[in-house]
Amino acid sequence: MKRFIGFIRKEFYHIFRDKRSLFILFGMPIAQILLFGFAITNEINNVDIAILDHSKDATTQEIINKISASKYFSIDAFITREADIESVFKKGKIKAVLNFEKDFSKKLIKENVATIQIITDATDPNTANTISNYTNSILQKYMQEQNKDIKPIYTIIPQTRMVYNTELKSVFMFVPGVMTIILMLVSAMMTSISITREKELGTMEILLVSPLKPIQVIIGKVVPYILLSVINAIVIVVLSIFIFNMPVEGSLFILGLESVLFIINALSLGILISTISKTQQTAMMISLMGLMLPVILLSGFIFPISSMPLPLQLISHVIPAKWFIIIVKAIMLKGVGITFIWKETLILLGMTLFFIGLSVKKYKIRLE
Repeated sequence: MKRFIGFIRKEFYHIFRDKRSLFILFGMPIAQILLFGFAITNEINNVDIAILDHSKDATTQEIINKISASKYFSIDAFITREADIESVFKKGKIKAVLNFEKDFSKKLIKENVATIQIITDATDPNTANTISNYTNSILQKYMQEQNKDIKPIYTIIPQTRMVYNTELKSVFMFVPGVMTIILMLVSAMMTSISITREKELGTMEILLVSPLKPIQVIIGKVVPYILLSVINAIVIVVLSIFIFNMPVEGSLFILGLESVLFIINALSLGILISTISKTQQTAMMISLMGLMLPVILLSGFIFPISSMPLPLQLISHVIPAKWFIIIVKAIMLKGVGITFIWKETLILLGMTLFFIGLSVKKYKIRLE
C-alpha cells in the first residue's frame, strides 16, 4: 500500500512540475467556461444603428430618445437622405436604420396612425430578427405609455425590411464563417508542424548549417501550403455558389486576393506556432485548441461581438478571422469594392507582416 501511495505521490509531482499539463487541466476549462458564458448569447447589446428622421418633431425625438436610452442600441449616425442608407450599410458598422416618415407627429394626431420603417442588415439573419423584435418591443411600450389617457388610441406601425438577405437564409451567414474557420484552422495546422517536424526527424541541423537565411526558410515553408490552401478556398467558393446558391455580388477577383491574403496570414501564424513549439504534438494542440474557440466565438461568425463584454470585444480585434468574415460578407452579399474594406485589408496585412517578422525573430534565436 505504501508503494502505491508513493506512486500516486510521484504522479502528482510530475503533474505539478509540468506547466502544460496544469494549463490543460485547469486553464482550458476556465477559459472555455468564460468564453462560452460571455460570448454565447442570443441577446444584442449596443448595436450600432442609424436614424433617418423625415419629420424631426417632438414625437420622433421622444421615440429616438427611448431607443437610445435602451441598452440594446447605440445611435451611431443621423442620415438625411434615403440614398445614404445603402452606403452606411456597406461600411459594415451600422446594423439597422430607423426611417421615420414625413409629418410623423401630425399623422399620429390627425389619423391616429404613423409608420416607422425598420431596415436591417440581414447578412446575419439572427441578429436582424432580434433587432426587429427589440425595436418593436420598445415601440409597443412607448404606445402603451402614450395611450393611457388618449382616446382614440395612437397606433405606430413598424414596417420591417431586410436587406442583402431578404429571405433570411441562414446559409448566407454560415458560408462566410465556415470558409473562414476552414482556411484558418487547416492552414495554421498545416504549417504549425512544419519546423517541429524537422526537429523531431533530426533534419533541423541541416537547415541550421545551410546558407539559407531565416526569412528564406520561413517563406519556403509557407509557399507550398499557399497553393494547397488556395485550392481549398476555390473548392469552398464553388460549392457555396453551386450547391448552396450563395450569391457573389462583388468581384471574384477581389474575393480571391483577400482570400490569398488571409491564407498567408493563417499560414504565417502557423509558422510562428511552429517556431515556438518543441514537438509536433504541442504545435497541433496550440493551433487546434488555441485557435478553434477564439475563431468560432470571437470572430462574429455566430454571435454578435457588440453584445460581448468589453474585454472580449478588445480581444476580438486581434482575431484575424473577425476581419476576414467582414470582408467576405461585404464582397459576397453587399457587392462592395476595396474602397469599403480597405481598413480590414490593411489590418490583415499588418497582422501577416507581424507574424512573419516574429517567426523570423524566433527562428534567429534558435540559430544562436
